[in-house]
Amino acid sequence: MAMPGHIDPVPVPRTPVPRPDGRIDLLGLSKDDLRMALETSQLEPKQAKLRAKQLWHWIYNRGATDFSVMTDISKAMKPWLEARFVISRPEVVEAQVSTDGTRKWLLRSPDAQDYEMVFIPDADRGTLCVSSQVGCTLNCRFCHTGTMRLVRNLTVGEIVGQVMLARDSLGEWPSQPEGRMLTNIVMMGMGEPLYNFDNVRDALKLVMDGDGLALSKRRITLSTSGVVPQMERCGQEIGVNLAVSLHAVTKEVRDEIVPINRKYGIEQVLQACADYPGANNARRITFEYVMLKDKNDSDDDARELVRLLRKYKLPAKVNLIPFNPWPGAPYECSDPDRIKAFSNIVFEAGISAPVRTPRGRDIDAACGQLKTASEKKSRAELDRLAEEAERQEA
Repeated sequence: MAMPGHIDPVPVPRTPVPRPDGRIDLLGLSKDDLRMALETSQLEPKQAKLRAKQLWHWIYNRGATDFSVMTDISKAMKPWLEARFVISRPEVVEAQVSTDGTRKWLLRSPDAQDYEMVFIPDADRGTLCVSSQVGCTLNCRFCHTGTMRLVRNLTVGEIVGQVMLARDSLGEWPSQPEGRMLTNIVMMGMGEPLYNFDNVRDALKLVMDGDGLALSKRRITLSTSGVVPQMERCGQEIGVNLAVSLHAVTKEVRDEIVPINRKYGIEQVLQACADYPGANNARRITFEYVMLKDKNDSDDDARELVRLLRKYKLPAKVNLIPFNPWPGAPYECSDPDRIKAFSNIVFEAGISAPVRTPRGRDIDAACGQLKTASEKKSRAELDRLAEEAERQEA
């Protein structure tokens, strides 16, 4: 099943690359897989079940990465675990903080692939924007990430590892349901989550597990450009909030700026939204709409958007996103007065249409700007800058 883009994004099973030291990474394993990993390492089944429960608590509730801190595991057992297993975190290549408080991390995998995540603090919430792929295959013309080639899907461990690393950075261990800064997750980072469905699903199940990170599915939003065949599965198997990158209301314009529209058109996408399990007025579907000057921002476009949402009787909210510029971008942002006029037409029709305040623009962390710094600077340049920073600190 070929899709638009440089590389066919249909997941192909990959043989996991073993760690050089031969140890197994426990991060990203389900409860059953964690127990099986212990049994496979010759731990007696009853003992494996007990140890798996203890490890799960320490990994996902306490944020532990070192077996030595696990107080309910015997001294004799700890060296046995350390010789066979590891609890990883993504390598941080670069961490930046915007003037508005937004944080962005450039992360690197063991096979030297780079990806990014962003944390956006607000007065009443803190949202982590999580990546699902290295690169992207969709080539949406307004999106900087879309100018990258798709390299590969992120693993379950690499996806949930972003949440763990954010919790580390925010000092939010042990995990608790109240009083934490990281309150929401959006699968809106690099990549199309529904092209990495199994890994995204399994990672989010770890995040939602009540015995661990315990983040409610109502606080998680998955954003898709409209991979229709997977949208129903998303509702049934994950059950999180759905956001759809619509960005245009005519075939001609959406074909141009969101090329997947040539495979799954606007009407198919909206029907899939109408059929999305769990969608109702209390759990509205969010439609993302980037405002591009003289491209999709006219009064007629706003009225057509209202007509389409009414036709499919969708419980909808429309996020109007001022276009975030990047070098070489083929579009300009709509004028503020034009965005306001567009918003008013949608609001007057009884549909919420807030204008999103751009966050993290100064560190290229805003919507549509994510593109790994490894493509802006060579790795040699990054290494040189790191060495200079170390010398300055010394």
